[in-house]
Amino acid sequence: MKVIRLRDGKDRSLLRKHPWVFAGSVEKGKADPGETVRVEAQDGRFLAWAAFSPASQIRVRAWSFDEAERIDAGFFQRRIVTAVALRQRLAVASDGVRLVHGEADGLPGLVVDRYGDLLCAQFLSAGTERWKAVIAEALLQATGCSRLYERSDASVRTLEGLEPVTGWLHGSGATEATISEHAWRLTLDVADGHKTGFYLDQRDNRARLAGWVRHFGLKRVLNCYSYTGGFSVAALAGGAEQVLSVDSSAPVLARASAHVVLNGHDAARHEARDADVNATLRAALQAGERFDAIVLDPPKFAPTAAHADRAARAYKDINRLGLKLLAPGGLLLTFSCSGGISADLFHKIVAGAAMDAGVDGAILARLEGACDHPTTLMFPEGEYLKGLAILKQ
Repeated sequence: MKVIRLRDGKDRSLLRKHPWVFAGSVEKGKADPGETVRVEAQDGRFLAWAAFSPASQIRVRAWSFDEAERIDAGFFQRRIVTAVALRQRLAVASDGVRLVHGEADGLPGLVVDRYGDLLCAQFLSAGTERWKAVIAEALLQATGCSRLYERSDASVRTLEGLEPVTGWLHGSGATEATISEHAWRLTLDVADGHKTGFYLDQRDNRARLAGWVRHFGLKRVLNCYSYTGGFSVAALAGGAEQVLSVDSSAPVLARASAHVVLNGHDAARHEARDADVNATLRAALQAGERFDAIVLDPPKFAPTAAHADRAARAYKDINRLGLKLLAPGGLLLTFSCSGGISADLFHKIVAGAAMDAGVDGAILARLEGACDHPTTLMFPEGEYLKGLAILKQ
């Protein structure tokens, strides 16, 4: 077994059960990509069994902090069974479920979503890539599913020195799926959609929007960065009279419009606009338009803290425009999925946007990812999705 020895004082994160070790913390030791290594403190004390990644700044990702545990097929079977059992206990209101959420489930670099009887997985680290066949078999056994599609085409794989890979790992057939979510039906394509095909993390927030639209009697809703219209369907289900979905992709907007009809709503109550969100917000403001509710769910502006300053300016700008476009008493749902933007910083950014817009707002709720996307006490970086629900005053 190859040994990775850490520099003096660089063992603190592993002692706190945080699974990452950065390249600068390694004093000596090398291994092949994804190879299991023994990580030791400078004095030789055992710290963790981990996967080594020579191309990544995150040089080591811990599998286990138990010296007696073997990293073998049985290890991955146990971890996956535990992850699946947790989702069963959560009683998620959908048959679209996040089954494995990386570090939060003790499997760094592995993301697995289930859409009905179809599994879609992302292998995003050297360690999961090395154990891919074992992990795939364990997933099929734990779920009883017969089809597993791989979507390992996220840009983070390049940081691991890995090429993008997509396609069937097990089974074949149509890559489209229809899932139920609360009282709605939604469709996706695991081969062509974002990530694994759909944003399951916003499931609970979509339901909350429907409830708020109903409770406050919000009639005109603007859904920015709408993707395939999950929030648009929720707004219509809550009783909105008119919903405008804005995105820069015609195919996702076509699916959004199809979702409106699929859920029994009048197509005339929904407009899908293929346009730049910032330009749309500015044009609407110049035209004197007002909306009763606005959803701002942009893509990742700051993947790391190094991008935080630039991202903060972008978040501030769209939130300033959104707050100006809201009618008095209107509702803003605003989100950041950027790992480089903390919940506290996001609050400060939105407060600054309100100051620039000359308005104030009451925070109805602080929003986060659905419960099948857990954040653990030892890995706060897992809290990537943060949001605010604000009533304009």
